[in-house]
Amino acid sequence: MSYVHNFVFGIYPYIALAIFLVGSVIRFDREQYTWKSDSSQLLRHGQLRLGSNLFHIGVLALFFGHLVGLLMPRELYHALGLSTATKQMFAVTAGGIFGAMCLVGLVLLIHRRLAEPRIRATSTPMDIVVLFWILVTLSLGLLSIFVSLDHRDGSVMVLLGNWAQHIVTFRGGAAGHIADVHWLYKSHLFFGMTLFVIFPFSRLVHVWSGFGALAYLTRAYQIVRSRG
Repeated sequence: MSYVHNFVFGIYPYIALAIFLVGSVIRFDREQYTWKSDSSQLLRHGQLRLGSNLFHIGVLALFFGHLVGLLMPRELYHALGLSTATKQMFAVTAGGIFGAMCLVGLVLLIHRRLAEPRIRATSTPMDIVVLFWILVTLSLGLLSIFVSLDHRDGSVMVLLGNWAQHIVTFRGGAAGHIADVHWLYKSHLFFGMTLFVIFPFSRLVHVWSGFGALAYLTRAYQIVRSRG
């Protein structure tokens, strides 16, 4: 069991990240015509708009919240006057709000895809897998909030942060920091990491295009023809 734990939380993160990055590059290079969201915007447009907005706002807030929350050193937020316990309660509150938004939006999107025959007919098995994989990942994260309320001192949050910081800085012993945390946290981490493995093989690759579109804000005007 110790070997499995060390593999999943000490080695698997790098495997997932490698597949995520290399797979995305290969997908873009070899299958550019599949690099799209494939959204059927004409069908159940109102449900799509509401579900998509709630989901994307929620998931973006959760992603960057996790990124900052896990990777911010204790010395930094202590210097900002934020105690570990306060930081955890802020994370629990924000995570609960945006997690609920994301969940409502996701359920709407899943219902739309499965309940509308024309959308379901054009959906691939991977489309369904991704939606339910995100649903499970999100549900585990929301359930872990109730566990977090049992240790409001933020001690487990510190352990999770130590794990993430050791992973991104390529330091050994990362898995040891979360050896004794609740299984809900471990399950949430595993499903979250595996989502990066699934990413290059699904329509999720359109996320890269969203970030890439920001480059157009600083792009020079294209000269189609000169004035003569």
